[in-house]
Amino acid sequence: MRGNGELRLTIAIRAYDHVRDLLSGAVRADGIELSHLELPVEEVFTRFLREQPWEVSEMSMGAYAALVARGPCPMVAIPAFPSRMFRHSAIYVRADSALRDARRLAGCRIGVVDWAQTAAIYARGALADQFGVRVEQVDWFLGGLGRPAQGGDMVGAAPPPGVRLTRVEGRSLEDLLEAGELDAVIASRAPGGPVRRLFDDPRSVEEAYWRRHRVFPIMHTVVIRRDVHDAHPWVAGALYGALDTARRRSLDRLSDAAAPYFPLPWARDAAAGCRELFGGEPWTYGIDANRTTLEAFCRYAFDQGVCARALAPEELFPAA
Repeated sequence: MRGNGELRLTIAIRAYDHVRDLLSGAVRADGIELSHLELPVEEVFTRFLREQPWEVSEMSMGAYAALVARGPCPMVAIPAFPSRMFRHSAIYVRADSALRDARRLAGCRIGVVDWAQTAAIYARGALADQFGVRVEQVDWFLGGLGRPAQGGDMVGAAPPPGVRLTRVEGRSLEDLLEAGELDAVIASRAPGGPVRRLFDDPRSVEEAYWRRHRVFPIMHTVVIRRDVHDAHPWVAGALYGALDTARRRSLDRLSDAAAPYFPLPWARDAAAGCRELFGGEPWTYGIDANRTTLEAFCRYAFDQGVCARALAPEELFPAA
């Protein structure tokens, strides 16, 4: 606590536009003085999972859900989602691959960097829901993307019985893909070398997925260290309210017809097109506004063995 009665907390999160007003102080969380720590997101996840050296953190949905299902979880999430992204575009093949139809991935060899990686959870779920390719129909390979894997997985999640998974040692997934020993790689960043996305037009496939399944994938959430939450349970509501206000201010900037806040031509028109596709504001916080997506994520994570038991969205956000 400071002398003025505010609780001093450090938050580790990317400086997204929809978070920046909170980080700059333009929006304040009642009763809290926030310090901002910005690190590479992979380092944020790894350090917070191992040590919880700061109080509030951006966190992988996959890793967090795995911990909740396993219990006891050393952190408590609030339903604020700083990172969301469709992941059909995260499936890569060699540039000369004949693969273009996702249904042909059944029987193939696919690499992933972490079984609990959120991008991979959603990509595997979409392959099953949209194209009928189930996890047990694929030979999975786990390893480092650009270099051999260093250390273990984030949370040590493993696929369920009946799913074939090989851990790659001494070689990278890029090496295996280039050598033709993998047919595809699912990764949040493009592998090096002559590669292309599986889908020639991933956006059209992602829009079709949205129209049919009403899922807009949530990659990251915001968590509070459990000891801080237990000692100050009001913090969750104060942070959620401030993050939501910062989100709304960002969306107002995006839709401002008088000034181009973002260095992208026709950004306002793109935002209007997204609202039309989604039937309203697409980037929302809260459980109820995202229930379909959260239920799909919980189902994917359990079916794929990331979570040891089936979860309900409310279990992920007990402070909501």
